[in-house]
Formats: sequence, C-alpha cells, structure tokens
Amino acid sequence: MPNALSIMRLLLVPVFLILLLQEYNLAALLVLVFASASDWFDGFLARKLNQETKLGAMLDPAADRLYIFATLLGLAVNANIPVWLAVVVIGRDVVLAITYPVLATHGYGPLPVHWLGKAGTFALLYAFPLLLLADIIPGFDHIILPIAWAFAFWGIGLYWWAGIVYIRQVFDLVTSSKPESANVFPEGKKADE
Repeated sequence: MPNALSIMRLLLVPVFLILLLQEYNLAALLVLVFASASDWFDGFLARKLNQETKLGAMLDPAADRLYIFATLLGLAVNANIPVWLAVVVIGRDVVLAITYPVLATHGYGPLPVHWLGKAGTFALLYAFPLLLLADIIPGFDHIILPIAWAFAFWGIGLYWWAGIVYIRQVFDLVTSSKPESANVFPEGKKADE
C-alpha cells in the first residue's frame, strides 16, 4: 500500500507539470497538496504497518526530487520565480549526481538521508505551493509572498548545507582505505535529499 501511494505520486508529476505550464494554477496546487499529503501518509503507513521497503526508500526521494524539479521548471517558465532560483536548487542536485559514480567505484552505495536534506526539502515543498497560492489569490500576495520566500531561502540554505555535508561524507569515505561493512549504508537510502 505505501509503495502504491509513492508510485501514484510519481505518476502525478507530469499531470502537475502540464497543469502548471498551462497555468491552471489552482488545479496544479490541488495536485501538489494531494501529492504532499500522500507523501506524509505513505511514510506513516510504512512505519505503522512495518512495510518499509528498499523500493519505498528509493521512490520517496525520487518523487520529492521530481516535484521540486517540475515546480521549479513550471514556475520559472511562467515567470512566477526568477530563473536563478531554479538554477541554484537544480545545480545542487547536479553537483551531487557526480558523487554517485565516485561512491560506486569505491564499493559504496548511496549514503543515508541526512536530516538537513529532509529539512531543506520540507521547506522547499512548503515554499512552492505558497508561491502558487500567491498567484491564485493576488489580493493576499503581500502576506503570502514573504512567507513563501522565507521558506524558499531557508530551503535553499538547508538544501545546500546538506549537499556540503554529503560531499564531505563522500570525501571521507573515498579517502579511507576500504569500504565499511555493507550494512553501514542501507541500500535504497540517500543522503542528498
């Protein structure tokens, strides 16, 4: 059941992006809110029912990444956000993508998720719906936009901080003599969130 919710979230990414690019902002916002609620619910169910799986551990961060990317793309194309915001957030993921082959060549899998990455993702996933909401009800944008941009800047800072921590962990691992035991870094977990 939790994995089915994660797969459904992934399938809604193109729907969300199309709605956003066509400027059906209210419908896009509703899809994003539904996806966020299902993200929380699938994690809750997985823990409650003791159904945490490697597949679920890979699907959840993948869905978060895709929603962040789709939202940045749609908001930048529609000029709701400056292009630099999209470049800064996506740039961090591009930098971290370089670490995966480095880890693999030294016998390591992806590193565990770091709380800084979770916090950064959380802040960004709050900022984006608020940025959309400001466009939907422009009469309240003077209230909504400062909150949205606060979450965006906190998210960017935490997102990059987590990236720096991750790069440091990768550097420490590859400069050590040999891989630790296989269970030090559980498969399916990622630290770059």
